[in-house]
Amino acid sequence: MATTIVQQNITMPAAPAFATPGEERQHRKERLAAAFRLFAHYGFDEGVAGHITARDPEMSDHFWVNPFGMHFAHIRVSDLILVNEHGDVVSGNRLVNRAAFAIHSRVHAARPDVVGAAHAHSLYGKTWSTLGRLLDPITQDACAFYEDHALFGSYGGLVSGIDEADRIAAALGDGKAAILQNHGLLTVGRTVDEAAWWFITMDRSCQSQLTAETVGSPIKIPHETALHAREVMGSHESGWFQFQPLYQWIVKRQPDLLD
Repeated sequence: MATTIVQQNITMPAAPAFATPGEERQHRKERLAAAFRLFAHYGFDEGVAGHITARDPEMSDHFWVNPFGMHFAHIRVSDLILVNEHGDVVSGNRLVNRAAFAIHSRVHAARPDVVGAAHAHSLYGKTWSTLGRLLDPITQDACAFYEDHALFGSYGGLVSGIDEADRIAAALGDGKAAILQNHGLLTVGRTVDEAAWWFITMDRSCQSQLTAETVGSPIKIPHETALHAREVMGSHESGWFQFQPLYQWIVKRQPDLLD
């Protein structure tokens, strides 16, 4: 059962605790399948590109990921595959995207705190990435990323090698997100829920800044105010909590994702 936390005088539910690794694994897989359905809803699919992962709660060097070539809108819990540290599929009968393995294996290895990681070629994220800039704190939502995201300022082609993936993980550092120049966005979280939410709201923040800059020079939120907003809007708890209405909505509309 979910507990509650108090933050900035606001009481909100917190991520649930689990009695067994099996219960936690099932929970993570359900959140992962829901995240794919939501990414399809938001138009983050682009052919076979894009992947979200969930670290296995028992085998910490293994992660669950979408099968290569399967549309996000069709993914169910039973379709997810488990990949080990060598890139071998150890549960499931579908192929793994080699770029997914390269990027996510190195991010998970570099960040033991990361449970979920998301990368997709969303329209506004990849468009913003061509500018080689960080997002500015021009809205309350964008403040979630203020001084907590990085720029991977080089594009070396399709990511298939460990060296390139290690550089991406190094650029990400201990932040919640990275803009991969000429490529797209990468977000991470202590839960799958959090990682998926950061991606959704980051892509929208890219859209917001791109739109604002077409008509003028957006006014930036002052440093101290942006930091204060990040403490609330950008916390792990907030990232998890803001995903919950989306999870409830997509499960009610597409309950087959839990199969």
